[in-house]
Amino acid sequence: PMHYNITSLVPDTMPVATVPILILMCFLFLIWTHEETSSIPGPGYCMGIGPLLSHGRFLWMGVGNACNYYNKTYGEFVRVWISGEETFIISK
Repeated sequence: PMHYNITSLVPDTMPVATVPILILMCFLFLIWTHEETSSIPGPGYCMGIGPLLSHGRFLWMGVGNACNYYNKTYGEFVRVWISGEETFIISK
């Protein structure tokens, strides 16, 4: 069987060109996922993880218990995400 040396097939400039492209892609991803901070308290967005966690909490605990949890944690006016929609909980 013939053995090929894969490193001889890839030019030496490949790693040098890859680093700026990866940095640019990371920068664009951060800009794309950045969201202005809200003055309304609630769980953070954090690249889409916050909406997944708050929606999961509503599914797991139910609406009443999840609302009570968020009211105890953040106060009587809270911003959460349910099914990807920004939702406000207002209670006392």
